[in-house]
Amino acid sequence: MIRIERRLVQPKWLSVAVPVGSLLAAFVLMGIVLLFTHHPPLHTFDRLLRAAFGSEQALNDSLVSATPLIFTGLCAAVAFRMQLFNIGGEGQLYAGAILGAAAGIALGDHTSWLSVPAMIVAGAVGGAALALVPAVLRAYFSTNEIITSLMLNYVGALVVTYLIFDSESYWRDTSSPTAKVFPQGKPLPDAASWPVSHVGSLVIPFGLLLGIVIATFVWLLYGRTRFGFEVQVIGDSQRAAAYAGMRTRRKILAVMALSGAIAGIGGASQDGDFRHTLDPRGLTAAAYGYTGIVIAALARYNPFAVCLVAFLLGGLQNAGFTLQGADFPSGLVGVLQGLILFCALGGELLIRYRLRFVRTPRASEAEAPA
Repeated sequence: MIRIERRLVQPKWLSVAVPVGSLLAAFVLMGIVLLFTHHPPLHTFDRLLRAAFGSEQALNDSLVSATPLIFTGLCAAVAFRMQLFNIGGEGQLYAGAILGAAAGIALGDHTSWLSVPAMIVAGAVGGAALALVPAVLRAYFSTNEIITSLMLNYVGALVVTYLIFDSESYWRDTSSPTAKVFPQGKPLPDAASWPVSHVGSLVIPFGLLLGIVIATFVWLLYGRTRFGFEVQVIGDSQRAAAYAGMRTRRKILAVMALSGAIAGIGGASQDGDFRHTLDPRGLTAAAYGYTGIVIAALARYNPFAVCLVAFLLGGLQNAGFTLQGADFPSGLVGVLQGLILFCALGGELLIRYRLRFVRTPRASEAEAPA
């Protein structure tokens, strides 16, 4: 007989062994899927790794893919640490992209020292404002934040599409007859282009460095401050936090606002680092917010682990785009990401609980006299 028991003490080695074991289990399951789809597993994994990390160009492309995933992964991790399940990182990223693009366009050709910080602040405000909607509903009306934040993703996608394709908004380019017929966003001025750094032949986006700085800030905030201690207590037991006099509602609002602000900065990064315009189709097709949930779960909400996992999954995404063809459907990478999430959630169960094998007595033993 198998029983599931909650662990009273969680060994430290589990926090490393379980994520590694989850990745290995996901690759084993993916190998089975590849066998059934007539793709040699070892050869396919070799192609994936080479396309993701096997050359300088591949590494540069993987850094580009990892940049938005760091923001959405941190967005999910910040909220999940307090048992607030913010599934709205996708919509909050759209909100940040909208306001970030507005700031970049409004400031025009001013110096980058003004445009870039303004875009970061505007993106953070947009993401935080959208995240506060489910936060207020959760804090004051006990509404499930999973449902409300998830539904706002669709609202954000419809709004960003409307601004470019269904209206002549401030964000839409109407400067030429062609632009009026074929809708597209206004190109951002050169001053709104975020700087890049070079390490040898590697090109590092400014958004990537900013994401690492934010990860460091989150680590310090949660691990070295009273705010972080209270967040941990509230996440473990709201009743104990209320008994200790902690202001739970304020913490819900603060944590959700921080979570949304990080995703919003990721949206502004998309404008300033890569797209240089408000691009509805590219943003909605990428599904950065949902991938961020996978990253946060696999990283066990550790901000530095989020950066590492984002780089790994960003490389896998890049490999999927690179190898996509008749002999390699891009959906296989999506299947691998789904298996990684499934195994990561299963691993989280093993960290919190343990399996205990209990020997049940035979019928003859149970009937024997004492």
